[in-house]
Amino acid sequence: MNFEKWLEKSKTFADIFEIVKGIVREYIGAEQAGLMVGVTDLGIHSQGFIGAFYSPDANTIIINKKPLARLLQTNPRLYNYYLFHVMLHEYVHSIGSYDERQTRQLVYEISEHYFGANHPVTQLASNIEKFMPSLTYPNQGFQPPQDINIEFVKGIDRKNTNYIN
Repeated sequence: MNFEKWLEKSKTFADIFEIVKGIVREYIGAEQAGLMVGVTDLGIHSQGFIGAFYSPDANTIIINKKPLARLLQTNPRLYNYYLFHVMLHEYVHSIGSYDERQTRQLVYEISEHYFGANHPVTQLASNIEKFMPSLTYPNQGFQPPQDINIEFVKGIDRKNTNYIN
């Protein structure tokens, strides 16, 4: 399967998430059922911004829509690659990789395996700060704001919801 072409032609979050799940299933042999994905404004802080985080309590990946909007304005070609990267990173967390350093390394290995060393997905995994210098990763004690308004993405768990009309 040509994941690179599939990613470039993807039009929705759900399309990109299907690629993430397929690659992880193939590379690691694991998957996370019942996962939800949402977007919200996590803002930008003095230390930078968080691109996304995984909440194990809610089995949800939350993606910050601020950097997505900024990418659409400044570098739309990078949009799908960045979205794939943050989804892959958080999906790897969801299957049990909670150590940030190990997760980053695994995301890099997966990206290089499927896209090659020179592809933007792999470059993001290698050094995301080069593309987005203000990005920070949430640390172990990260607590999201209590009053965030999450917009859940439809069609994320296609395999487990195909019975719903």
